[in-house]
Order: sequence, then structure tokens, then C-alpha cells
Amino acid sequence: MEIRDSEFLVLVGPSGCGKTTALRMLAGLERVTEGEIEIDGQGINHIGPRDRDLAMVFQSYALYPHMSVYDNLAFGLKMRGTPKAEIAERVREAATTLGLDPYLERKPRELSGGQRQRVALGRAMVRHPKAYLMDEPLSNLDAKLRVQTRLELQKQHRALGATFIYVTHDQVEAMTMGDRIAVMKDGILQQCDRPWDLYDRPANTYVAGFIGSPTMNLVPVTIKDGICAVASGFSVNLQRAIRVREATLGIRPEALTEIVREDDGEIDLKVDVVEVLGSDQFLYGVCGGDTLTARVGASFKVDRGDRVRLGLDRRRLHLFDPVTGKAVSDQLS
Repeated sequence: MEIRDSEFLVLVGPSGCGKTTALRMLAGLERVTEGEIEIDGQGINHIGPRDRDLAMVFQSYALYPHMSVYDNLAFGLKMRGTPKAEIAERVREAATTLGLDPYLERKPRELSGGQRQRVALGRAMVRHPKAYLMDEPLSNLDAKLRVQTRLELQKQHRALGATFIYVTHDQVEAMTMGDRIAVMKDGILQQCDRPWDLYDRPANTYVAGFIGSPTMNLVPVTIKDGICAVASGFSVNLQRAIRVREATLGIRPEALTEIVREDDGEIDLKVDVVEVLGSDQFLYGVCGGDTLTARVGASFKVDRGDRVRLGLDRRRLHLFDPVTGKAVSDQLS
């Protein structure tokens, strides 16, 4: 995988998939047992962390509690023997960019979680590194502050024009922040693509099930006459002929709609759970032997236990190999 200059790349996946290990190898904190890491075309496997010119922002902000914000920002430069005048200039520059000017004399305990996160980022910024490595830096914040700080990070990325490599297990964070997203599972890169391409053209059932909330419905089907996908409780004619006998049909919740058009398929869903989210509703139910999730408008009147007729948008279906999980084709259109 190649990470582009000034890109915001997100590594995403569940706990234990290898995303933090990959970041630590890039930083020089883990030994690379196989493969090569290059920065600007130069191999860095045997270069120490100090000489890689990368700055890491950890999950725990690791601020010195007895030091002021100014001293926390300046500490790394002092340890490198940077002249005092240059330290002051760099610290003021970072503080202004991050909106920390009013807090330079405060201790970390006097700051909010979002402000501490900005100090941790500022400590990296003053070094003017080649890239910023971020290991789940928002995981310690509450939900509202996470959203605010997420927006701040995107603004800082644009302002700095620097390369950000960001690790998270939260696919919403990944989808909203990344220029590209690298989805990992068991140490293997599954797909690296732009957010909308991951969503619309997942490479396999793992990516299809991981990206999107609620996740894509995955239904085993038999292909009759090369064009009709038959599930346990419904069937749908595909947009074009497919040369497979068995497949997994992928249906995004929003492809199941309360409006049944003439060119749609349709299903009969027995609704078990209704989640009302204001502008939308999520219906969780059963069709034949398959559990399905549908996303419908708030005006659609439905209660738990109802049977509803839903349209199945044939233009937004996906097919996957039932053995390998790989996409048989891109979106069936």
C-alpha cells in the first residue's frame, strides 16, 4: 500500500486486526519481521524511531501533569537542543493554529478532554514531522466531544497540509474523516479505497459487513437461469446474467424501501423491532429464513409484529462468492 503525500489515511478494523501494530512498525516501535517500509523512496526498516521524523499521538495523551501547556508543547524540542527562540516561535505557531493561546499557562488537569487532545497534537506539530501517526486519539472522549474533536482534526489536517495516518476501530470515524480507508482483518489488508467506494463497491463480504451502519444484509441465494436470485423467502431478477449457481446476495438497508416501484423486486417482512431515529426508522425482521434490516422514512407507519411489503431496489444489489466471500461483480447495474 502507498500512502500519498498530504493524505488523511485511516486504518480501520476490529481489535486485534493489526492496525496499531502496523502504525507502530511505521513509527519504529515494533520490529519488522518481513517486508519493507519506505518514506520518500528510502527504506527505513533499520532506522531508529528518533531518526524517522514521524510524530505519534497516542490513545492516552501522555501529557506531563506538572508542566504547563507551553512546557508540554516545548518539551520535545528542548530535549533535541533546539534554540530557545525557535522553540518559542514554533510553540506559539502551533498554539495559534490549534486555538490554545489562552491555555498556555494552564496545567493539563485544568483542560477539557478536547483541549488535552489538541495539546497532544500540538506537541507533534511543533516538530514539523513528515507525517502524523494517530492511535485512536479520540477514544477517551465522550460522544459529543468526539464529534467536535473529529471536526477539529479534519480542519487541522487541511490547515497543515500534512500526511495523517489515523488508527480507529470506529467505522463512522473512518468514513467521516479519511480521504482513503484501509480495512484490515487478522493482519491482512482487505481493501483500501475512498469512503464511498468502500460503501458502494465492497471487495468482499467482510468489508460489506463492516462498513455501514446498520450493516449490509447478506443472504444466501441460488441463481436460477443465470438471472434470478432465489432466497428462502423471496426472489429477485438481477439486472444482468451471472455465471454462478450459488451466491451471497448483499442488500443495503436503504435498498429496502417502503415505495414499491414497477421495476423493483419486493419482499414481505415480519417486523420484530422498530428503531425510530427521527428522520429514519430501522426495521429489523424476518423474511422466510433470513433476518433482514430495512431503512424507511419516518412517515412510514409500522409497529412491532406487523407484516409489511417493501420494495427491493435491484439497482443497488451486490453478489459475493459464498466460499471466498469475494465480490462476484461490482454493484449490479
